[in-house]
Amino acid sequence: MKNLSKKHIKLFFVILLLLLVAIFILPVSIPLILAFITALILNPIVRWFIKKFKLNRKLAVTIVFLLFILIISTIGTYAVTKIIGQVINFAENVPTYIIQLKDQVLEWEKDLDHFSEDLPAELIEEVKTQIQSTTTSLSNNVREMLQIEDIAKVASKIPDYLVSFIVYLIALFLFMLEIPRLKAIAYSHLKESTADKVKFMNDRLSYVILGFFKAQFLVSIVIFIVTLIGLYIIVPEYALIMSLIIWIIDFIPIIGSIAILGPWSLYMLITGDLFIGGQLAILAIILLAIRRTVEPKVMGKHIGLSPLATLIAMYIGLKLLGILGFIVGPLLVIAFNSAKEAGIIKTNFKV
Repeated sequence: MKNLSKKHIKLFFVILLLLLVAIFILPVSIPLILAFITALILNPIVRWFIKKFKLNRKLAVTIVFLLFILIISTIGTYAVTKIIGQVINFAENVPTYIIQLKDQVLEWEKDLDHFSEDLPAELIEEVKTQIQSTTTSLSNNVREMLQIEDIAKVASKIPDYLVSFIVYLIALFLFMLEIPRLKAIAYSHLKESTADKVKFMNDRLSYVILGFFKAQFLVSIVIFIVTLIGLYIIVPEYALIMSLIIWIIDFIPIIGSIAILGPWSLYMLITGDLFIGGQLAILAIILLAIRRTVEPKVMGKHIGLSPLATLIAMYIGLKLLGILGFIVGPLLVIAFNSAKEAGIIKTNFKV
């Protein structure tokens, strides 16, 4: 009874410690967590360099790290430059867009007067009031979003983001160097039978994680190509930058490409450009159909995780951990499945 009580006390303190870590430490450790996850993802590439070119680990890590920096800096510089340019262009044209919207509302009011001659005057006046109120509210919201104070607040956070990014890069390099030692420390605290199970789980987890990102990348390439072709036909002047933005957003399954194409299509329809608005709506439906048909096959082939399980994991991860949850959620599900396959977790019970 005394031993049982001690076990309960130890379990209570372990759970309490984990809760404290999750509440206070985890939110401020996002750069370190991302660095550790990235190091695990890049580790197979490091091992490949070591095996293929007979390099020591430090040199292999340095090469992979520099290649990683080169890739993300090239993509990041191009994307940020284009996005900033488009945002500035949009901000400059906001007054024009608002005027176009108001002109369209006036046309709607004229059409309403023409088609509603036999309707009560009070009803017509109420409809006009609601339309004008909605238009004014929309205009005010857009102006508030683009106020100098709000832009200054975003700009003031750039140093914090820069510090976090530098910490992420330094931690990534150190984690890449220290992964073998960290594994050895972890295995030293395990029994031989448990260590074998954990090694099996680790190998399986590495394979599945690589498969997960490979599957997401393959699906995203299909989405990007179809989006680029579609936008070159519809709006060639914005095709490349909008395809890149949609490609990035489409990695988020709960939101997807519809988050960009939906409002864009709606705006074009409201402003009277039914042809382009309709084409954008059709493109959004095509992209949604492609993801819903291609993703299950690719995901199932590479990781054996159903799209439903992935969606649930990402949504719960988002609610608990924010944007980081989109990555951590599915990884936890994959880790659980790997632990179950290794025999560490048993679920063959009956109620």
